[in-house]
Amino acid sequence: MAETTSGSERRPTYRTTAGTTVVELYGEIDVAAAPSVAACLDDLTASARPDLVVDLRAVSFIDCAGLAPLCRARNRIARRHGRLRLVSDSDRLRRVLGGAGLRDVLEIQDRLPEALAVEPGTARYAMAS
Repeated sequence: MAETTSGSERRPTYRTTAGTTVVELYGEIDVAAAPSVAACLDDLTASARPDLVVDLRAVSFIDCAGLAPLCRARNRIARRHGRLRLVSDSDRLRRVLGGAGLRDVLEIQDRLPEALAVEPGTARYAMAS
């Protein structure tokens, strides 16, 4: 998926580094942006054992509509025995995740190098019922 811009909205971009796909999200992840985020994450979680890092450092806002594609990706990855890590050093994002009951469900790293260094099999979440 190539990087594109439409007005002030930037679509998700991704690259593969040492077998891990790093997805970068930008700006506001809300009801308007959620469909493009969901489509990107659905494509990237379709294979067996997907290994995905979602970089949220450039996200200025996220709401419930923006959390939905992340939760969907997390569940798809867990069913396929893969790994998902989020990257953000934002206290605001951690509060949003905490308020939604997701802080202990989604694995979060402060920096990209730490997210890429996570060993297979060390994910902190289990499938939700």
